[in-house]
Amino acid sequence: METPTPKQKILQAVEHLPDNATLEDAIERLCFLAKVEEGMRQSAAGETVPHQEVVRQLLG
Repeated sequence: METPTPKQKILQAVEHLPDNATLEDAIERLCFLAKVEEGMRQSAAGETVPHQEVVRQLLG
């Protein structure tokens, strides 16, 4: 099974939008998917911050 190309991912995302979706809806969805993909890449590369460190940073 081949990994979808970025273009295929974009087309799938747009095709799944409701018929009354706006351009802003489409852009928001694509930005969300890009952020999720980047987060998955960072996680796979071990570029994460431990939970306790996040709590420490947020709560000081």
